[in-house]
Amino acid sequence: MIRRVLANCTVSELGQAEDWYTRLFGRGPDARPMAGLIEWHLGDTFGVQVWSEPARAGHSSVVLDETDLDDAAAHATDVGIKHGGPQAGGGARILQLTDPDGNRVVLTGR
Repeated sequence: MIRRVLANCTVSELGQAEDWYTRLFGRGPDARPMAGLIEWHLGDTFGVQVWSEPARAGHSSVVLDETDLDDAAAHATDVGIKHGGPQAGGGARILQLTDPDGNRVVLTGR
C-alpha cells in the first residue's frame, strides 16, 4: 500500500535550488536524506524532493494544489520569484513558476 508521495525536481546546482525553493515554501528544507537531496514535507503524506542530477536538470514539473492562489502569487512576488500572475487553466486557476533550472512548478487553486 502506498502511503506517501514525494514529487521530484532535478537541478544542476543544489545551493541555488535550495535558495529558490526556500523562498517559495517560506522555510528551509525539512530533510537531507543523502548527499545531493533535500526535501520539503508539505503535509503528513506528501512533499517535494529537490535532487542534484545535472544531466537531467530542468526537465521536471510539479503541480501543487494551493488554498489561496492570489496569496501564493503575492508571496512569490514578495520573495522575488517572477511569474505572470494567476490565470485560467484546466478548469481552475493556475500560477506557473519556473525554478532556476527551468523546472515547472504549477500552483493550482481557486
